[in-house]
Amino acid sequence: MGKRFIILGIIILISSIIIKSAYVGFKSIKLDEFRPAAVIFAIDISASNQNQLYKQKSYINSFCKMLDPDDKVKIISISQDAFLIYEGSSQNGSGIRKSMDKYTQFDSAAWGTGYGTAIKKAMQHALSMQREGYDPTVIIIGDLENEGDVKRQINWNTLPKNIENVKKYCPNLSMAFLYAHPSKLDFVKNKLGPVLGEEKLVIATEEMMDKVNRSIMNAMGR
Repeated sequence: MGKRFIILGIIILISSIIIKSAYVGFKSIKLDEFRPAAVIFAIDISASNQNQLYKQKSYINSFCKMLDPDDKVKIISISQDAFLIYEGSSQNGSGIRKSMDKYTQFDSAAWGTGYGTAIKKAMQHALSMQREGYDPTVIIIGDLENEGDVKRQINWNTLPKNIENVKKYCPNLSMAFLYAHPSKLDFVKNKLGPVLGEEKLVIATEEMMDKVNRSIMNAMGR
């Protein structure tokens, strides 16, 4: 009987050590806090980008399907001016398609590309969504051609500083520039790379689009 008590005591002691070790181990594990994303697309609907527009809209639809239901999406159209044409759930595929089909129609009277205006509005939305608890990602889709009113185009002398100022309030801000010519994307990299860093700035030509989603997701911290 005494031997059995000794064996039972040893078993209880070992079990208590294992349970305590497991408790300490689980207690030390810190789960990463999930932060929803606000993905802000700006898509060029001008004349120079019309031949790419169909596949670019399809890309937006497919990318939104990859997002979490808690993520939000905003879509800005770029022509001679820039307008918000959709905001809402990332999973509202029907609403996203209908909004793009209706508000990305070519208008020959709307000549020009207001990329500068679009990026300014995108950054304003980024700041607003950051205050709401979202990590913003801005995705610029188009050929980056400068056409029309110069005041609405990108001022590359001031844009890096402006984005640096936004990053003070949006530390996890990431950006992507897609579908432009390599010469223009290289210029973007030189200008914005020092501000955003390699991990938070993604560039991709049309030929690189099959690999870009993983890079953008990494930039978003997913």
